[in-house]
Amino acid sequence: MEVREATVEELPTVMTVFDGAMLATGADAVRASIDRGELLVAAAEGRVLGACLLAGEEIEAVAVRRARRDQGIGRALVEAAADRRERLVAEFDPRVRPFWASLGFEIEPAAESERYRGTRE
Repeated sequence: MEVREATVEELPTVMTVFDGAMLATGADAVRASIDRGELLVAAAEGRVLGACLLAGEEIEAVAVRRARRDQGIGRALVEAAADRRERLVAEFDPRVRPFWASLGFEIEPAAESERYRGTRE
């Protein structure tokens, strides 16, 4: 598996991955992130397994194909993002808090109720 910047040709596949994870990400925003080099994909044998959408230091979305979850793909995507940024920030709901904590994020309640905000420096 490799983690790399996404290409424009992968936009439909990335949108399928985000949609499958029920993440509200618009195609225009995803396309813009590809153009800026801020969309990372994890791929194996030519197939996109997961994606990480960055906006500066913010992780806007991380998603992995359902059949490939719990295989370290999400971790690899976030670690690759950390290699590209001095600081990362993510906002998320309580059910994925253990994932972010396992990656060394300092976690606190977010401004939006029932959500958390994690920071990794």
